Amino acid sequence: MPDKYTPPGSARVIAELQRRIESGQRRGQAELDRDESREPGELISVSKVAAPARIAAMLGVDPGSELASRRLLVRHDGQASEILTWWLSPGLAGRTGLDDPDPVRGGIRSLLARTADIRIDNIIEQVAARRPEPHEARLLGITRSAPVLALYITARDASGRTVLALDVAMPGDMHELEDAYPVT
Repeated sequence: MPDKYTPPGSARVIAELQRRIESGQRRGQAELDRDESREPGELISVSKVAAPARIAAMLGVDPGSELASRRLLVRHDGQASEILTWWLSPGLAGRTGLDDPDPVRGGIRSLLARTADIRIDNIIEQVAARRPEPHEARLLGITRSAPVLALYITARDASGRTVLALDVAMPGDMHELEDAYPVT
């Protein structure tokens, strides 16, 4: 008899992803609504850094431009599972407090609405497989040659202006992406 297929990741992670799918909430929106004070994740850095080429293209700025970065390490069952890195202009980070190491309560989407009168209107998600950056390999406990699944998310306001970007890096052997939607 063939072995039963078991998806990568812990049962709790799979259950959480299934709950999100069944509720109709996509990953990008779930991350924008993440309450750092209540959900798993360790804030590992808040800084100003040079924009990597892909992130710069997502935000419509020149590569190397100064951006604010907010990085979280998420562990599931004690194991590093993903790195979330938010990218936005330093001015917006300063106006909203995203440049502060305190946990974001209520999620970034509601914070933007409260503090900067910005309403996120749409989200674009892209998935790519890539090699980890050195800091990602170290934090995730993987080799530099191990693949990561990268989920790139851009959040835009009603005018179509990209407000912020998110890069989620996940060890490729621990994650499986699934999407479900109604057919009309």
